[in-house]
Amino acid sequence: MNHATRRILLVGMMGAGKSSVGRELAKRTGRPFLDNDALVRELTGREPAAIDAEDGENALHDAEVAAFRAAIERPGAPIIAVAGAVVDLPRERRRLAGAGHVVWLRARPGTLLSRIGSGAGRRADARDLGWLTARATEREPVYRSVADQVIDVENVNPRAAARLILAAVEPGSAG
Repeated sequence: MNHATRRILLVGMMGAGKSSVGRELAKRTGRPFLDNDALVRELTGREPAAIDAEDGENALHDAEVAAFRAAIERPGAPIIAVAGAVVDLPRERRRLAGAGHVVWLRARPGTLLSRIGSGAGRRADARDLGWLTARATEREPVYRSVADQVIDVENVNPRAAARLILAAVEPGSAG
């Protein structure tokens, strides 16, 4: 699969900007953008936060993994915002690493917290700096191991992040 037809898979903590960067990439490339939360809703008919609250974190993770698997089967070299549960599972990490160009959108926990805010549909524990710090620390080596590209999004807006990604996967078309 050449670079222009490779999937672009965005990983990172909640609040890192996967959806915003994914939408910007889709706009620039004309490729479909598949957001994990939207795919979970499509597959289950339920909001991810409702699955988490009513059925528990394991049920949510199962739905997120099913959404990821469905996304990588879609045609058209989509841009995919990947849920954290996917990188938590070794089997899914292997699947992720072979599915396309993986980009880790990295941000500090304090930045993540400010972006998450009190948003509806966000996990309650994701609004806790201690939880975010612990989860980010736990996932950092995993994100690093699957990433083909790392973008520190502290001071990079979605448009600039998209340009950096396109410069890596489609040289000459990042402008």
